[in-house]
Amino acid sequence: MATKKTTQRAGFKTGEYIVYPAHGVGLIQSIEEQEVAGLTLELFVISFEQDKLTLRVPVAKIKSVGMRKLAEPDQVAKGLETVTGRARVKRTMWSRRAQEYEAKINSGDLISIAEVVRDLYRSEDQPEQSYSERQLFEQAMDRMSREIASVNKVSLTEAVKLITKNLAKSPGRGPKAEAEEAAA
Repeated sequence: MATKKTTQRAGFKTGEYIVYPAHGVGLIQSIEEQEVAGLTLELFVISFEQDKLTLRVPVAKIKSVGMRKLAEPDQVAKGLETVTGRARVKRTMWSRRAQEYEAKINSGDLISIAEVVRDLYRSEDQPEQSYSERQLFEQAMDRMSREIASVNKVSLTEAVKLITKNLAKSPGRGPKAEAEEAAA
């Protein structure tokens, strides 16, 4: 039925971490051939440990699903710089913003995900988030931290701390900014 191959296809190879937009960071376990409806397909077998999920993606569909290699270290630095910026929250209905945030998260683009983290982040002294805001923030934070952890070869906890440290630097978020606002 399925014959396993351990080679390279479409620039991806087995044992390599990749980003699959709808699920985040995954590991290519193998490349196998499988017969489906009389056709022989070459499939990447990708495991997502955090979701306890194994996905089989046809090699021919890699581009259309948006699968990509992990971000380069300079892209990670740009993502971390993005979260230090001022939150840009549009004055539209929450349902529309939520759809936009969801689309950014599922785009698989590290910078877009960083924008969602930045825009939905709340420090302890800021108003409480709604349930759906918190869910989207946690989803974006999870995707971003997993990719940073894989690229920087650090633990997930260290990646979260790194992002949180950068979020605290953003305007109007840290204790220093509060003191400046109080003095103004």
